Amino acid sequence: MSDTLSPDASPAITAATPPDGSGGAAGRRSGTASRAGTAAAGVLLLLALPFYVSSFWLQTGLFAMAAVVGAIGLNLLSGTTGQLSLGHAFFLAVGAYGYVWLAGDPSGTGSAQLYGLGLPPLLAFVLAILLAGAAGGLFSPISGRLRGMYLGIATLALVFLGHHIMLNARDITGGFNGRSVPALEIFGFSFSDTSPDGLAVLGVPFGGLERLWYFGLVLVVVAWLAARNLLRGRPGRALAAVRDSEVAAAVMGVPLSRYRASAFIVSSMYAGAAGALLALVFKRVVPDHFGLLLSIDYLAMIVIGGLGSVGGAAAGAVFVALMPHLLTKYADHLPLLSAPGTTGSGVTPGDAARYLYGAAIVLVLVFAPGGLAGLAHKRPRRTGDGTRRNRRFPFRTRTTSDSNPQGVEGTTPKEHTP
Repeated sequence: MSDTLSPDASPAITAATPPDGSGGAAGRRSGTASRAGTAAAGVLLLLALPFYVSSFWLQTGLFAMAAVVGAIGLNLLSGTTGQLSLGHAFFLAVGAYGYVWLAGDPSGTGSAQLYGLGLPPLLAFVLAILLAGAAGGLFSPISGRLRGMYLGIATLALVFLGHHIMLNARDITGGFNGRSVPALEIFGFSFSDTSPDGLAVLGVPFGGLERLWYFGLVLVVVAWLAARNLLRGRPGRALAAVRDSEVAAAVMGVPLSRYRASAFIVSSMYAGAAGALLALVFKRVVPDHFGLLLSIDYLAMIVIGGLGSVGGAAAGAVFVALMPHLLTKYADHLPLLSAPGTTGSGVTPGDAARYLYGAAIVLVLVFAPGGLAGLAHKRPRRTGDGTRRNRRFPFRTRTTSDSNPQGVEGTTPKEHTP
């Protein structure tokens, strides 16, 4: 028995796939150019924002940048490697208080004395990231052996342990009242309202938030590129193999404990960078900033954005970080909300934001398990020959035989001849 195609079926195949492949190449080039143009427009918009927006929006944007860095790190751990962590807030606290201790000068006397090493702020920022990584390394023997709910409970203990240390190590953390944060300084240029005082660019005064905005952008870009390169390389494939099947990964020669521990260390370093940036934005760190709710917020970021996706983690972080600030700003104009500091019977902006997080998580889990990143990949794109191609199934296109499977009106199905 041999299979032959009738002559009438060939036009359908030719219409779906050009013989020279020029249509597909043109579609790929146009898609790449479109993405590059969108990225360039986004970068230009972010660079121009300090010239046009108020300090409220700059501070809110900086909070979002810190959330993006921390969410990318948690996504490497939970989304790519499959390790549940509820202790992300602890490592943010290590980065924040580590920067304050390393860059701060000794002050006070007696019971109010505060210790500090007085290092250059840029060096202190880098060392704070390494300090958070070292804290993750101390916990890595546990993270390398536990998984699932057991690892989540173990990391949950870090949050309560860290809160106890922040309240009682008053010589370093300042106790309940916290500690002021030294301004970042690079080669004599201060990211504050002074040094140089009265700095203006194109007639726009550039204070501490405007200067810190560009530092935050650089930090986000570095974190993004590092994560993308990690996931595209051999370590990223090994981490994904550990998540998908530990047995298969072990058969392929992947050392499970070492890669799980390494993922925890890298995630802790990302959290340390996010915590140090948060400290610079807050200008004062207190223990209540780094509680269990912060860890839950970061889990909401990666679930809403999409597990295992760097872009999805960034999108989810922006959504979760902006929501409380927007609700707080417009609480007077929104129903059922009470502005902070008032005695109204409405819901506070913080609680309303968490209700929205919960609703978003439920909708994502039911209708879009891949999160925002999954929705972007599901959108079909048009190829150069006019057909529509699905990003998840790039080789499947609509042909005449698909739309008319019975071979009616000019199409003939495959025939079997002896």
